[in-house]
Amino acid sequence: MISHHTFSEKDFGTPARTTATEVTLTIDGQELRVPAGTSIMRAASEADLNIPKLCATDSLEPFGSCRLCLVEIDGRRGYPASCTTPAENGMVVRTQSPKLQELRKGVMELYISDHPLDCLTCGANGDCELQDMAGVVGLREVRYGYDGDNHLNAVKDESNPYFSYDPSKCIVCNRCVRACEETQGTFALTISGRGFEARVSPGQDQSFMDSECVSCGACVQACPTATLQEKSVIHLGQPEHSVVTTCAYCGVGCAFKAEMKGSEVVRMVPYKDGQANRGHSCVKGRFAWGYATHADRIMKPMIRSKITDPWQEVTWDEAINHAASEFRRLQGQYGRDSIGGITSSRCTNEETYLVQKLIRAAFGTNNVDTCARVCHSPTGYGLKQTLGESAGTQTFDSVMQADVVVVMGANPSAGHPVFASRLKRRLRQGAKLIVIDPRQIELVSSPHVKASYHLQVRPGTNAAILTSLAHVIVTEGLVDEAYVAERCDTKSFNEWRAFVSREENSPEAMADVTGVAADLVRGAARLYATGGNAAIYYGLGVTEHSQGSTSVMGIANLAMATGNVGREGVGVNPLRGQNNVQGSCDMGSFPHELPGYRHVSDATVRAQFEAAWGVTIQPEPGLRIPNMFEAALGGSFKGLYCQGEDIVQSDPNTQHVAAALSAMECIVVQDLFLNETAKYAHVFLPGSSFLEKDGTFTNAERRISPVRKVMAPRTGKADWEVTVALSNALGYPMNYTHPREIMAEIAALTPTFSGVSYEKLDALGSIQWPCNEAAPSGTPIMHIDRFVRGKGKFMPTQYIATDEKVTRKFPLLLTTGRILSQYNVGAQTRRTPNVMWHDEDVLEIHPHDAEERGVREGDWVGIASRAGETVLRATVTERVQPGVVYTTFHFPESGANVITTDNSDWATNCPEYKVTAVQVTPVAQPSAWQRKWTRFNEVQERLLRERESAVMGVGGK
Repeated sequence: MISHHTFSEKDFGTPARTTATEVTLTIDGQELRVPAGTSIMRAASEADLNIPKLCATDSLEPFGSCRLCLVEIDGRRGYPASCTTPAENGMVVRTQSPKLQELRKGVMELYISDHPLDCLTCGANGDCELQDMAGVVGLREVRYGYDGDNHLNAVKDESNPYFSYDPSKCIVCNRCVRACEETQGTFALTISGRGFEARVSPGQDQSFMDSECVSCGACVQACPTATLQEKSVIHLGQPEHSVVTTCAYCGVGCAFKAEMKGSEVVRMVPYKDGQANRGHSCVKGRFAWGYATHADRIMKPMIRSKITDPWQEVTWDEAINHAASEFRRLQGQYGRDSIGGITSSRCTNEETYLVQKLIRAAFGTNNVDTCARVCHSPTGYGLKQTLGESAGTQTFDSVMQADVVVVMGANPSAGHPVFASRLKRRLRQGAKLIVIDPRQIELVSSPHVKASYHLQVRPGTNAAILTSLAHVIVTEGLVDEAYVAERCDTKSFNEWRAFVSREENSPEAMADVTGVAADLVRGAARLYATGGNAAIYYGLGVTEHSQGSTSVMGIANLAMATGNVGREGVGVNPLRGQNNVQGSCDMGSFPHELPGYRHVSDATVRAQFEAAWGVTIQPEPGLRIPNMFEAALGGSFKGLYCQGEDIVQSDPNTQHVAAALSAMECIVVQDLFLNETAKYAHVFLPGSSFLEKDGTFTNAERRISPVRKVMAPRTGKADWEVTVALSNALGYPMNYTHPREIMAEIAALTPTFSGVSYEKLDALGSIQWPCNEAAPSGTPIMHIDRFVRGKGKFMPTQYIATDEKVTRKFPLLLTTGRILSQYNVGAQTRRTPNVMWHDEDVLEIHPHDAEERGVREGDWVGIASRAGETVLRATVTERVQPGVVYTTFHFPESGANVITTDNSDWATNCPEYKVTAVQVTPVAQPSAWQRKWTRFNEVQERLLRERESAVMGVGGK
């Protein structure tokens, strides 16, 4: 059996503090020296003396409630709890004695007397600390019987789809309550009742599903009995081996132990040594992994001549050769640049590297792009211009040293919940929070965390608010002049200082533009500049704008001007949306950049790749995704290889995307499911999940983490093997036998990865690039002594209003975002019980705007923009400000991107998802697009069923 509870004996009790002061004590005859403040329990564990315990864990503050860890101390009366008693100089401690044995056995007997007699059939059999401790203290019988008061008939709570709560097994150790408070920060659990009646309760005696519980699993992980237990374990039994891997959801990059029975996953347990998550998790990574074995997965390659034809199931060789033949035909007929490809931010670094190599070396074109284009390309551009490197500056741990935190255009509680838990812990310790967001996100005014300032900015005016903040810092003398003089380019700083000092950039002058009162802007600026270590965390609410790159540069300007780059607790930190957005950018997925962010026009760089790859690389950038669409509609772009992306659902102006795909002659989609884009495909190559492959992901803190295969690819090939086969069929040989060989090539050609290897990842767990001769173990904090570009460069951030303006016809501004239980286009999470929390996208509308339009809670409303229209259900809420509406984009039938326009960032073409002028009206039926979508999907489903019928017919013969 493998243990559910992954903590180490050496970590129990109060952590050892780093201090010059040490104390000497004796425990069971051993003299020990430990840092002052160390608990007796921890000191004992350092000497491999294990004291019995139930309420103590390595991840929670000591509590001292279970009374099993009692010890004897010379000269002290009673029997203190070792987990809460600090070691003192000269202390003599005994952890074992006849009296302690008697006390512990008596305590354990009381626990067992109110515990069900089903140890042999209990789901935690072999994985229960209560059982273990009963054995440790030598309990063999219980004297008290079960005919008195007990809790053995307490009703189970099965409301949560992922875990069961059986109060009859609860020993009221408080571990689940403390985990919810200390680790997660939700405070959803409490102890209700007193004395014998005390029991854990979600909320006010609610079920788990009706409470504020966010199903992160921290309580389940902390529970020492089967009170809280995964339903998968109850169903499948205890796992017998495990593999450490990395989550395939958001950009936090949590490490998990995939606990297995044979080749079947029993549960995913957050790995306590995971350097990004420190043993914590969210509902998606912890529980929503069932999509990997969902019945909707397409397991065989398929081809068809037209999208109106039925799919034909073929062998891998037939599908690969057909795709290669079609690509060669198109290039012969329309020219080399008539085809291209899209890499995936959900696939591994190695797979993404291979796809861009395939396109450059086998296709012979730079027509490669990635979904990072539509989310964080302004981060790459803006940070490269100012700091010299296209990535964030810190570790997630760094937030625990921050005194002031700015969260801008991000909702960590929904999009990056494990980081949000760490941030909330720091805020509870006293750090101050500034939120810049059009919407009242959870962090603004949750019961236990409250922002000092919420700058509820009008969508589209980020550059204006950032310049106003800079105006205050400059004109009020809050610049860190010494830092700027030493670290930054003087000429650019003086020009920037003169620019932001203009009266037109003051908070008062900009108030009508941003919608934020000047006194709030001034207060926030002063707090950021003078409050100590100040860190900025930002998300898609910054980048997905026509001035996304401008705003990223504005953030970097603020950090440099106040000296808040280059040490713990500060920095510029983009919160990447998908699991490998950072990696897809690192691997050269943009048409103008080779791996490592080096421009294709650089002859020296190009020569390195040409020598390694044995081909000539085009010196001119290729087509970006929007350019591919325009070229397709213009008749010159005819073929697309799309790995692991659903551009029909995720890209803006859905009808424009669909029209462009319809104009192409060969679309090859490689994915797990027949997604919206695959409905326009001519070749479908079944993909593999993260559980079926080896490789690496790179998270938002530049952390390269191993992805390890826990089961064989269910389709017969991992994604990297499919790309290799396609390249070979095109006549460009790729001869890799394992992803470690691909990483070796990446390291040989990419300076920031030159020290990365699978052997080093196994030894260190993960590595933050740059990893090279100068930093062989990686670089947790960037720009410590100097910026990567040398001197930091200040960039002007002139506010230019978006072309997307409200009018009488479209008087509201739509902005979009995500929700905790769903992920991106929902292809994974919609195929899990997560739909119990969120099964449709809804439109948030302010009560004032709803009343003006006669819209009530739950009404169907039409949302129309100049790009299109759709219909959603309305929810009336003050989370949004008057004049602003908000929705998510997790469900294809919602059509959120039918109404977003093709406006984009001036520097990178990142779409302006966050600003769309719309009108909202009550309706009684779906939109014309939704009716068309339904009809189209009915046809595609019929064609798929015809394929299945044909396969069954052949099998029958």
